[in-house]
Amino acid sequence: MTNDKKDNNSIFKIAINLTVACVVSGLIIATVYFFTHDIALQKAEELKTMALESLITNVDEYTEIPDHNEWYTASTDGEIIGYIVPSESKGYGGSIKLLVAVSPAGTVMSYTIIDANETPGLGDKAEKSPFIDQFPGKTAEQLTVTKDANNSENILAISGATITSKAVTLAVKTAVDEVNEYLEGGE
Repeated sequence: MTNDKKDNNSIFKIAINLTVACVVSGLIIATVYFFTHDIALQKAEELKTMALESLITNVDEYTEIPDHNEWYTASTDGEIIGYIVPSESKGYGGSIKLLVAVSPAGTVMSYTIIDANETPGLGDKAEKSPFIDQFPGKTAEQLTVTKDANNSENILAISGATITSKAVTLAVKTAVDEVNEYLEGGE
């Protein structure tokens, strides 16, 4: 009979200890969040600005486009010189998220990968030269992946990373198509 009392007592003590640990952990997390939330928002805004500036240089102003989440115009002297839009496609290692800069003429200006889990040494080449250098000036029709090194009209796949090459190219093409539709008034 005394063993049962000790067992119940120890279960009760464990429950109390777990409750206290959860409350203390919750208070620590809430305190850290309270002091770091504003800093995290500021850093996120700085990273977004850096990403925009890396796509189109010599810009006076980036303006968010109403009714289009995370779409921006890049203007110099009041004239729009490009549109920056997010895009996404499924690559070898999962979703690849990009920001794509598109000219008012509907051609690719540049892109930057903001999130990807592609194979190191292969798929991660999608954000480096010479692959990324193939895109500027391309229209949506030219954004097709090829394995023919003599074909300079389209996008030459990264050797060993064809899935990633196709995913990035598709994401860029989707962004160009969306901007062209927006410019034609289709929103």
